[in-house]
Amino acid sequence: MARDLREQVRDDGFAFVPGTDLRALLPLAPSDWEAFAASWADLDLDTHLPDGHRYRRRRHATLSARAGDTAARREPHQPHYQGLEYNKLVGGIERWFEPIHQHILEGPTFRGVLSFCLDFFGALRPDTAWHIECHQFRIEARADAEGLPTPEGIHRDGVDYVLVMLVGRANIASGTTTVHLPDGTTLGSFTLAAPFDSALVDDNRVMHGVTAVHPEDPARAAFRDVLVVTLRATR
Repeated sequence: MARDLREQVRDDGFAFVPGTDLRALLPLAPSDWEAFAASWADLDLDTHLPDGHRYRRRRHATLSARAGDTAARREPHQPHYQGLEYNKLVGGIERWFEPIHQHILEGPTFRGVLSFCLDFFGALRPDTAWHIECHQFRIEARADAEGLPTPEGIHRDGVDYVLVMLVGRANIASGTTTVHLPDGTTLGSFTLAAPFDSALVDDNRVMHGVTAVHPEDPARAAFRDVLVVTLRATR
């Protein structure tokens, strides 16, 4: 299965993976999942977005791995940076976010996902060392304000590879992930609807975005939780 997915990413620049398929590839400890998913309830508001954009919460961590590693090392906490060519909304500045909790980074679920990323993307770029950034995102939606999972629009992240994995969604409609050629041509779309549903993206070749989310029941809390892992080659 992993070989087929690699061929998709190699040939097409992306692959969408149902959660049941991804779980089969991960060395998971089911008992850890509850604590892992629950940590999304402890994210701080992203205050770097322009006024009026008060729907995104996040935490961030930076790691590194040598070629062939199956585990990564946490680096000292540092800002997230994207150039304006990748993020016209809030690019060109250092953005500091609260760190991902250490017990989440050390837990079996996170370590399993990261091990998968190193193995999967490492096979596409052998003998490569990686700068890795991990982001916990919660996008909230209200009746009077839709949530934008990608407020910067259809974009590249300025890295080599990206994993976008759904952790959970509650009381929301839409939130469809789309993949595009640099000229904007749509290559595919997939709604991350169940835990572990994922998109695997070659960021050098394609762009991606996510449609806005809306509450199904305006009287209840509505949110979409995802883990994003990016890998950038350092040599």
